[in-house]
Amino acid sequence: MIGLGIDLIDMEHFERLYGDDDREVLARCFTQGELADAGKGKDRHQRRAARLAAKEALYKALGGAEGVAHTDIETIRTPSGAPTLRLHGAAKALARERGAEVFFLSLTHTTSSAAAVVVAMAGPR
Repeated sequence: MIGLGIDLIDMEHFERLYGDDDREVLARCFTQGELADAGKGKDRHQRRAARLAAKEALYKALGGAEGVAHTDIETIRTPSGAPTLRLHGAAKALARERGAEVFFLSLTHTTSSAAAVVVAMAGPR
């Protein structure tokens, strides 16, 4: 194991910052795929918050992430529907530098909070 990260987001705070669906703000934090996956329904804020928590948890699992943009980290679904991470650019380079090749991700959310846990592992599964 390379590292473990966890993050918890308060939904009231998140909705104050991201609740108006400002395209510019959302584009700084989420990929188009993540926004599409989170959908447009009333639970979209909770699903987006869980994805933001995943990015913060990855930063912690890697021991920091100076120079890594939120959009360098993308939450995706495996064919089974389980969440996982796809890294781009500076995030991918940092993970390689730290020896992290495999990531395990767990997401959860309620009406009041969203959380993510990331485990960064070395080597193939």
